[in-house]
Amino acid sequence: MSTLRHTDTSALFTDFYELTMAQGYWKNNMNYPAVFDMFFRRQPFNGGFSVFAGLHTLLEALETFSFSQEDIDYLSSLGIFEDGFLDYLKDFRFSGHLYAQDEGSIVFPNEPLIRIHANLIEAQLIEGLVLNHINFQSLVATKTARVWLASNKGHIMEFGLRRAQGPDGAMSASRAAYIGGAAATSNALAGKLYDIPVQGTMAHSWIMSFPSELEAFESYAALYPQKSVFLIDTYDTLNSGVKNAAIVGKKLQSQGHSFGVRLDSGDIQYLSNKVRRYLDQEGLTEATISVSNELTEEIIQTLVQQKAPITSWGVGTHMVTGGNESSFTGVYKLAARYYPHTQTMEPTMKFSDNPEKTTNPGIKNLWRLYDQDGMARSDILSLEDEEIIEGQSQRFYHPSGDYRQFTFTPAKVEPLLKLRIQNGQLLHKGTTPQQAIREARATMQRQLLTLDDTYQRILNPHIYKVSVTKRLRQLKIRFIEERIQ
Repeated sequence: MSTLRHTDTSALFTDFYELTMAQGYWKNNMNYPAVFDMFFRRQPFNGGFSVFAGLHTLLEALETFSFSQEDIDYLSSLGIFEDGFLDYLKDFRFSGHLYAQDEGSIVFPNEPLIRIHANLIEAQLIEGLVLNHINFQSLVATKTARVWLASNKGHIMEFGLRRAQGPDGAMSASRAAYIGGAAATSNALAGKLYDIPVQGTMAHSWIMSFPSELEAFESYAALYPQKSVFLIDTYDTLNSGVKNAAIVGKKLQSQGHSFGVRLDSGDIQYLSNKVRRYLDQEGLTEATISVSNELTEEIIQTLVQQKAPITSWGVGTHMVTGGNESSFTGVYKLAARYYPHTQTMEPTMKFSDNPEKTTNPGIKNLWRLYDQDGMARSDILSLEDEEIIEGQSQRFYHPSGDYRQFTFTPAKVEPLLKLRIQNGQLLHKGTTPQQAIREARATMQRQLLTLDDTYQRILNPHIYKVSVTKRLRQLKIRFIEERIQ
């Protein structure tokens, strides 16, 4: 059972048209093998990279994704589905193969994050599940990574539970934020289930519940002498809050304890400098300053550039909701299908009046090429039976099929798509949710070290190359030319 409070263990967690199509495939004896790619179309936040998240929770959900008797009864009550098809659904389980990049990977548009091999009905029914898990968590992980980089890889606390999109949204966001670089969460349940460090001190209501601000701080320090962070903006930050915090802080310091203060309103750059100066004058040079209040990566980067004396950052709303980006543009498209008259798997390609929505045909592998310095230079899509060789010069092409191309001799070649589910059986079953999230976080941090700083810029980042081999380019051009004819 998933560690999240999932409703998606029911295979009814799918778009209704998947079920109507599935009955059509069943009725017309079309339940042939197929291959689908899950990829995304553009970088969120006008950024230069994204972080792939949600894989482990997806794999957990696929293990139990099935129709209960109540689900079957509900579908029967709609008067749309035949009894024979409903009998088929009673035994539904995902029995195909799933390939995916490592969770936490740095990823780019139009390259497969996941590749599914299954019969048409299975592949269609899991589409919503795949996109729901990957899109939201990848959005939050990407946003968090931007916040983390903007803070100079500082201490980020995820404070988003109360602003997240419902209970499942809050849990998924806490998980994804940790993968993306957050050091702690305020979400106690996420702390328990995923072994994420939990942090949090007090709200304004704590201070307002006491006869005075000083008494509120003293009471808190008596309870938690080793973990006291005082919220100093309830009444007057400079004339009251920081002064009362200093009084209690000196007592804690004399007992061998450290402490901190938090700002949750006002001009953070101005106030943090004033607070730091006052604390230093009082001999409290080790006291920390935390800040919160509708922070974004742009605000944090500005404060860092202004050398605001801030120790840690509490980020909630904009991180766990995506802020100005409402969703991750992940899609799920047919790449190949079985043709019974030839008994072969053949590539397929989606065309569109919008050229950017034209897909790359066929069963594809994905490779990351590195230079002599260990830096990632390009991701390459190839056909399934192609291999890219280290030390061998090769020409690669822009995926649009136009004239743009480059030649490169990779010092290292890394295959990115790895088998995760085989014949419906999850590989590496011993991986716990806690291990999975730690490994994903480590993958994110490790791969960012191989990504040039120009791709990591918050504003106007350089565009990373995602290219195709000559054979894949030729296949795509052939599809286009045949359609024109």
